[in-house]
Formats: sequence, C-alpha cells, structure tokens
Amino acid sequence: MPTPDAYGQSIGLWSMTDAPSIPDAIALFAKGVLPRLRLDFASASARGATLTGAAAPVPGMMTWIKDAQRLDLYDGSGWVTVSVGNRSWTTITPASGWSQNGNSQGNLQYRILNISGEDSLQLRGGLARSSYPSSVPGSFVINNTALPSAARPSTLRTILLPCSDVSSDRIALKMDIRTDGYLEVFGFSSTTKPPWIGFNGLIASL
Repeated sequence: MPTPDAYGQSIGLWSMTDAPSIPDAIALFAKGVLPRLRLDFASASARGATLTGAAAPVPGMMTWIKDAQRLDLYDGSGWVTVSVGNRSWTTITPASGWSQNGNSQGNLQYRILNISGEDSLQLRGGLARSSYPSSVPGSFVINNTALPSAARPSTLRTILLPCSDVSSDRIALKMDIRTDGYLEVFGFSSTTKPPWIGFNGLIASL
C-alpha cells in the first residue's frame, strides 16, 4: 500500500511492499504533486476545458493564464486572481483636437491593475486643448482608437475627472468609460472650455 509523504501533503509514495509498477508509481506521485504546482494554460477557457472530471481543480491549485498574464488561485469554489503580470503603462493616442501632457501632467496612459481579485483600469496624465469649435458640443470622445478588449469594462463606468478653471465655470467633468473601449467626457459648453483635463489617480472597475 502506498505510504504518505513525510511533509503531510497527502502525496502517495510507492512502497517496497507494493507490487512493482513504475507507471503506477509515477502516476501516483504525479496525482499528488501536479495539483500543487502552478499550471500553465493559454487562456481561462483552455483551463476550464482541461481541468474537469478526475482532473478537476482542488483548493490551493494555482494557474498562470498566458493571454491575460494572470496568476489565479482556486479557493474551493472558484478561481481568484492573485496578480496581473503586465502592470506597465500604455499611452493612449488622443482624438483630433486634443494633445498630450495637459498642464504638464504627462501623457494620457492606462494600465490594468488587480485590486482584491478584481481587474481595474487605472489612468494617469493629462490632455490639452488649444481651441474649441465655435459651437461647443456637450461631450468629446478623447481617444483616437478604442482600448483593447482586456481594458474595457463589462458595463458603462462613470467617473469624475478634474479640469482647469481657466476659461471654464467648472473644475470637474464627467467621463464615461464605454464598453466599446472609448472614453467620452461630458460637461463642455460655451462657458466650459478648459485648456486641460487630468486623469491622475483615476481607477474604475472592469
């Protein structure tokens, strides 16, 4: 009969009294060890298709999801994100009429963070505008191209962002982070034409 390992991890070890069988000994050891290793999968869907039946996930199992660069932990009822691999900043190309580094705040950029197991979009930097149309619209889409799917929220997210009080009768505007990946800022008018808007410290749940 296989004996347990000395570390109390319930890993079965083939003993000298067991019938000789190298394949069975290896299979027994792998069954005890593999669930405790970090397993790599191309995507979360690939993980779901693989870890089923006898290979179903067990509490404490960890997986690395390559397409999302994410480390997940199985807590017994579901997968909980431990970390996100790519925390680097990506510059957002402004839409026509807007330019980078508004109020010397740096370029408008984003990154994906994981906060308490939930992915979030973080922004920083500022945009500038030297002139407005003679008939000022109530809103502007400020990014030239949509954010990638990984940086888009599951539902519309609305946040408050600061703006200059020069040429503006307000110091804050509303921004919608849309599910199609575009950022739309509201609150402009004939009396609200700020030369810059800021994004430092803004975070929204994805």
